[in-house]
Amino acid sequence: MNKAELRKKYKVLRDSLNQTKLDDLSLQIANQVLKLDIWNDSYYHLFLSIIELNEVNTDYILNILSGKDKHVLISKSDFRSGKMNHFLLTDNTSIKKNSYNIPEPIDGIAIAPETIEVVFVPLLAFDKQGHRVGYGKGFYDRFLSECNPKTLKIGLSFFEAENEISGIIESDVKLDYCITPNRNYSFNG
Repeated sequence: MNKAELRKKYKVLRDSLNQTKLDDLSLQIANQVLKLDIWNDSYYHLFLSIIELNEVNTDYILNILSGKDKHVLISKSDFRSGKMNHFLLTDNTSIKKNSYNIPEPIDGIAIAPETIEVVFVPLLAFDKQGHRVGYGKGFYDRFLSECNPKTLKIGLSFFEAENEISGIIESDVKLDYCITPNRNYSFNG
């Protein structure tokens, strides 16, 4: 399937999840994340969930990162430039939803993308080769291309992998892992 078909399919599938199921699956994903060998790093980028789009609830992962005393970074999207700015999440960080219902920091301590060691990536679908389908604006592909080449890119998905996504282009950045409620996919060899 191509990206447009997959976006449509997985938006419908996500919309079919009620709040209880969404929370249960999100907790299972967080438990799968604990199985990864990623806990020696310091700087972790986490997306804050868009509740209205039934995204994976990342609060569980945030709690894990906080419990392990990791530096958590969150982003603010600039829709004029198509870029994301990254800020350290602290007890003093004020968060407000933008016009797309994306929870974002109002301001804070800016952190360069090259500093980030692990990025949890939102997605609608992914395939067995590590390609992903997002919302189609390219924010994460641009962001991930600015990160250090060693930065781990970890997708989070309620659903298992598609065999193949057609229409992949050169600027599409592959994942290193994708975590589902039932398993961890690795794309590193």
